[in-house]
Amino acid sequence: MRSDTLEIRTGGRPTVHDLTSECERHVQGEADGLLNVFVPHATAGVAILETGAGSDTDLLALLDDLLPRDDRWSHRHGSPGHGRDHVLPALVAPSVTVPVLGGSLALGTWQSICLVDTNVDNAVRTVRLSFLPG
Repeated sequence: MRSDTLEIRTGGRPTVHDLTSECERHVQGEADGLLNVFVPHATAGVAILETGAGSDTDLLALLDDLLPRDDRWSHRHGSPGHGRDHVLPALVAPSVTVPVLGGSLALGTWQSICLVDTNVDNAVRTVRLSFLPG
């Protein structure tokens, strides 16, 4: 297995950050296998979705509806409502695995691999890309 990390600056605001180009670079020149994308954080996740057509904004709005940033959360350190960020990985998993065929990601036409981060208290994220040859 070959594994590398990326440092992603999210700017301290809820964001959906497209990682697809970094993932493509990671598997370029490889044969068939699997790419695992993992965020080692308790308040972020990885999703495969369409970006640029509003789906990324819709996802953040849905997460705000499902997980309001208010004082209902037992987990109370950090900014107001931060407890909801610790629930996020139960809904947006901290990893995804994508098939790689001939050194190319086997994504659908409109699919992108994205970091989903709603934690305004942490503006820098680590993403681990791990390629497992087939």
